[in-house]
Amino acid sequence: MVQTSERIASTASERYLLIYMIAVLAIVTTLVIIFFVVFLKRKNKLLLDKIKQQQAFEEEITLAQTETQEQTLKNIGWELHDNVGQLLSFANMQLSILKMQVTDDLKDKFQDTTDALRESLSEVRALSKTLNNEVVLNIGFEKSITNELNRLKKMKFTSAKLKIIGDKVGFTNRKHEIIIFRILQEFLSNSVKYSEAKNLSIILDYKSDTLLITAQDDGVGFNIGDIENGSGLINMKSRADLINAELDIVSKPNNGVVLTLNYPLFNSVNV
Repeated sequence: MVQTSERIASTASERYLLIYMIAVLAIVTTLVIIFFVVFLKRKNKLLLDKIKQQQAFEEEITLAQTETQEQTLKNIGWELHDNVGQLLSFANMQLSILKMQVTDDLKDKFQDTTDALRESLSEVRALSKTLNNEVVLNIGFEKSITNELNRLKKMKFTSAKLKIIGDKVGFTNRKHEIIIFRILQEFLSNSVKYSEAKNLSIILDYKSDTLLITAQDDGVGFNIGDIENGSGLINMKSRADLINAELDIVSKPNNGVVLTLNYPLFNSVNV
C-alpha cells in the first residue's frame, strides 16, 4: 500500500511538472510570437514612414523645380515682351521710315522684310504671354490653350483645334491650372519639334467630378518604350503626380501621339 501511494504521488508530480513545463513553453512561445509580430509591425511602420518621407521629399523637389521653372519662364516672358519686343518694334519703325525714303520700284523689296518683322513681333508677344503664369491666370485656362494653338497654327500646322465638352468647372486651386497648361505646352512643344504633324487637337471633357483632357497629333509617332526615361515625359508625369492627376501617353510609329490626363476637379492637394 505504501509503495502504491508513493507511485501515485510520483505520477501526479510528474503530471503537474509536465503541465507546468507545457504552460511555460506555451507562454514563452506566445511571448516570442507577440514580440515577433510587434517587431514586424514596427519594422513595417518604419519602412512606410521612410517611403512617405521619400515621397514627400521627391514632391518637394519637384515642386521646387516647378516653381523655379515658372519663375524662369516668367522672366523670359518679360524679357521677350520688354526688350526683344521693343527691339523688333524699333527695327520695324526704322524700316518703315527707310521705306518712305526710297523710290517706288524699291519699296516692294522692303515688303517681305517688313512682313517678317511684323510676324516676328506678333509671335514674340504671343509667346511672352504663354510663358508668364500671371498672364495665363488672367486670361484663363481655356483661352490660354486657344491662344497657344492659334500661335502654333500660324507656325506650321494645318489645323489646331480646341473642343470643349460639358459645363465648365473652375479650378479650386488655380496653381493646378498652370501645371496642367504647362503639361499641354510640353506636349505641343514636342509635336512641333519631333512629330512632323499637320493637325493638333485638344479636348476638354468636363465630367461630374473630373476633367478628362485629350491632346493628339497626327505625326510620325514613336515607340513609347524608347522614350520612357526621356526628360519631357518624366517632366509631364512629375507635374501630373503633383496634382494627383493620371497621365497616360499612347503612341506607335506612324500613328501619332495621344496624351490623356484625368484630373479630379475637387482636388484638395495644396501645391
